Amino acid sequence: MEQITEKTIDIDNILKDKMGTKAKWMPRPLVSWLKRIIHQDEVNAFLWESRGKVGTDWLEECVRYLQMTLEVKGRENLPDPEDGRLYTFVSNHPLGGEDGVALGAIIGRHYHSRFRYLVNDLLMNLPGLASLCIPINKTGHQSRNFPAMVKAGFESQNHMLMYPAGICSRRQKDGTIRDIAWSKTFIQKSVEYQRDVVPIHFSGQNSNFFYRLANFSDKHLPFNLAMLFLVDEMYKNVGKTFEVRIGKPIPWQTFDKSKSPQQWAQYVQDIAYSL
Repeated sequence: MEQITEKTIDIDNILKDKMGTKAKWMPRPLVSWLKRIIHQDEVNAFLWESRGKVGTDWLEECVRYLQMTLEVKGRENLPDPEDGRLYTFVSNHPLGGEDGVALGAIIGRHYHSRFRYLVNDLLMNLPGLASLCIPINKTGHQSRNFPAMVKAGFESQNHMLMYPAGICSRRQKDGTIRDIAWSKTFIQKSVEYQRDVVPIHFSGQNSNFFYRLANFSDKHLPFNLAMLFLVDEMYKNVGKTFEVRIGKPIPWQTFDKSKSPQQWAQYVQDIAYSL
């Protein structure tokens, strides 16, 4: 696990790691802007203050820090932690930050931290979170290891918490905020490892600026520029109330040959949005 210092997140060092000697040619105003947009000072202050907490305790500290009010509906649908079975929890991903923290806190407390996220490997830079993560970087050198990491997660004795869209929600042409089509991986692996699937819906949305930028980035850029602004969006959502709706577990036997795995993924996504 990465050691926590008073400056865990350091844009200067990240640029040096990524660009080598070319980093010195980065315009200083741009570097200062990057530090501001990712809230480097505020994030490092929180990481330092919460350095004694890890896992679920750290997630709950995040919820307090972000002053989130969570209204959980359907908590009775969470399977008994002592039933001896393993589950796949899948949710929409409207925010890209708070939703992940909040659901992890809820699932982690109910299951005594026996769950794992499949997350972008950038989040492994957060020491309090690292113990709960199986890192995924689909765009980098880890992409060829993606199937192996998913396999390791499902073969473990942990419940899985997944965001099958892979990226946070986008504004659709009709103006609604919704995930892109969910990946079929959670269907295939839940069947293979006989895990029932629990659908979850999380309320909330990011700013209009974020959705305009995300749509532009998706259409015209080879990388996800909007991801850079997720921390800024998180701070814009401080103090808000979010509704979490938990659906009934769907038996893994449901996902038979009558539909393709992708069609079953759409089926579960539709259930989540109907909660």
